[in-house]
Amino acid sequence: MIKPDILSILQNKIKRISMDDSTNILVGPITLPVNLDGETVTFKWYSWLKVTDEELQQAEGKEATELLISRLSSMNLADGQQSSVLVYGDFENSDEALIRMHSICHTGDIFGSKRCDCGFQLHTSMKMIAQHGSGALFYLANHEGRGIGLFSKAMAYILQEEGYDTVEANLELGFADDSRDYTDAISVLQHLRSKPVTLITNNPKKMEALRAAGMNTVKRVPLWGDVSVFNEKYLRTKVTRSGHLEAVQSADFFEGRVAK
Repeated sequence: MIKPDILSILQNKIKRISMDDSTNILVGPITLPVNLDGETVTFKWYSWLKVTDEELQQAEGKEATELLISRLSSMNLADGQQSSVLVYGDFENSDEALIRMHSICHTGDIFGSKRCDCGFQLHTSMKMIAQHGSGALFYLANHEGRGIGLFSKAMAYILQEEGYDTVEANLELGFADDSRDYTDAISVLQHLRSKPVTLITNNPKKMEALRAAGMNTVKRVPLWGDVSVFNEKYLRTKVTRSGHLEAVQSADFFEGRVAK
C-alpha cells in the first residue's frame, strides 16, 4: 500500500502523453543546478518512460500513480536507460527557444573522448541555451552510436581502428548508417511547447523529423567545433556520407583554424 503523502507528492509531477500504441510517462520538473564552466546555472529536469503495458496506459489519476509506483521496483529500469530533458527559462511561453536533440554518447559525454565531437556539442549547446534565455536539451538514451547501442559501438570502433569509417563500420555490423528515432522525444517536446523552436544541429534529418511530426521548426543553428587529429575523419564522414551540413565553405574547419 502506497502512503497517501507519497502519492500526493508524486502525482502532481507525473504527466501522461498518449501516443498511437504507447504512453510516455513524464516526470518533472525537478530543479537541477548545473556547473557550466564554473558558473551554476539552474535548469528544470524531466525524465520520461515509454510504456506499452495496457493496464498502465489505461489507468488514470491516483490509481495510475499508485500502479506505476507498485510496478517500479520490478521494471528493472537500471538494465536499460531512460531519456530526459533539461529545460531552461520560460520554455513554454517564450517567443523564441533553442532546442538540442542530443544522442547519448557514453565515450564522449562521460569520458571526454576526442574520437567524436559529442561532449563538445553537449556542453556547448547547454551554454547556448542558457545564454539565449530559453530552451531545452533532450538527452536521448537509446541513440548510442546512432542507434546501435554501446556494445555494438565498441565493435564498430574496432573496425574504425582498422580503417573503416563510422558509416562503413555500422553497415558492416548489419546496422543502418543511422537508425535513430525521435518520435518519443518529439511527443515530449510538443507537450512542453507548441510555439516555434530553433534547432541546434548540423543534421538535416533532425529538422525533417520534427517537421514531419508537425512541430514548428523554423530555424537551425549549426554546432561545429573541437576538431582534432583524433576526430577529423569522423567529422568529414558526417558531411560526405551522412548528409550533415558543412561548417564552412573551405578546408579551414578541418585544419583546426575555425574559432571554437
